[in-house]
Amino acid sequence: MKAVLQRVRQASVHVDGQISAQIASGILVLLGIDREDTEAQATLLARKTAQLRLFEDAEGKMNLSALDGNKALLVVSQFTLCADLQKGRRPSFAKACPPALAKPLYACFCRQLRQYGLSVSEGIFQADMQVHLVNDGPVTFCLDSALWGG
Repeated sequence: MKAVLQRVRQASVHVDGQISAQIASGILVLLGIDREDTEAQATLLARKTAQLRLFEDAEGKMNLSALDGNKALLVVSQFTLCADLQKGRRPSFAKACPPALAKPLYACFCRQLRQYGLSVSEGIFQADMQVHLVNDGPVTFCLDSALWGG
């Protein structure tokens, strides 16, 4: 399971010209789910996301997590994070989890974040979404549960 975390001043998801979800200051999470991913990996990635210190403290150091600052999260399904780009010029999505299996894992990830007491908004799974954001920093981190043995 892969996630791109972007610290934002605001972010929103638009579907069919309408805002379907939005947050003020917080984290935009683009979540990619591989074919081999499990609920254990969703739980691990949610914990890392909630606890990662990417917000500045009073001294300007990245010492605060979303939990410390009561920050909101906007989670958007992003299957293209699972693309294999090793051969040719066309991405292969053979490693991406099929939607019927990915949707419950996406829901598990969001549910785990909520169990930390975080405010979580969601994009619409499988929808054609336009994501609007104002980066803060910019501060962006790429997480991969496979790197932690998850």
